[in-house]
Amino acid sequence: MDEPRWLDEREDRAWRGYRRMRRLLDLELARELMQDAGLSEPDYDVLSDLSETPDQRLRLSELADRMLWSRSRLSHHISRMRQRGLVTREECATDGRGSIVALTPAGRRAVEAAAPGHVAAVRRHLIDLLTPAELTALGTLSRRVVDHLTDRTEAAG
Repeated sequence: MDEPRWLDEREDRAWRGYRRMRRLLDLELARELMQDAGLSEPDYDVLSDLSETPDQRLRLSELADRMLWSRSRLSHHISRMRQRGLVTREECATDGRGSIVALTPAGRRAVEAAAPGHVAAVRRHLIDLLTPAELTALGTLSRRVVDHLTDRTEAAG
């Protein structure tokens, strides 16, 4: 068995810094979203994903894939969102096993009300802290990692 390639000091500092930054950023954005709009991050993800589709509806399985959640976990979350009137869930007309999640008018209003504050928080806590070159670098490196992991996931699936 090969010896592991341990991280050197520079690599370890970058890795640990990224992990800490991600946790703190996620925590702060989630806190502000809940405080300002009464939505959890998953609520906002569901509502924004639905609002960005032409007919404001998606198959539950596609939404779960987008969120990187299991269908069961998302199904339970959608049930809670339905109780709050943010989404509806319908049987898929072309597939009796599938279901469609659709944005309600209340869900549309909720995401439209939350979006300006959420974008302001993203700017305040990340975007505006970066130079144009750093922002370009962040976009480049995140795309590279996403492409790598997406390719691996698709190959395994």
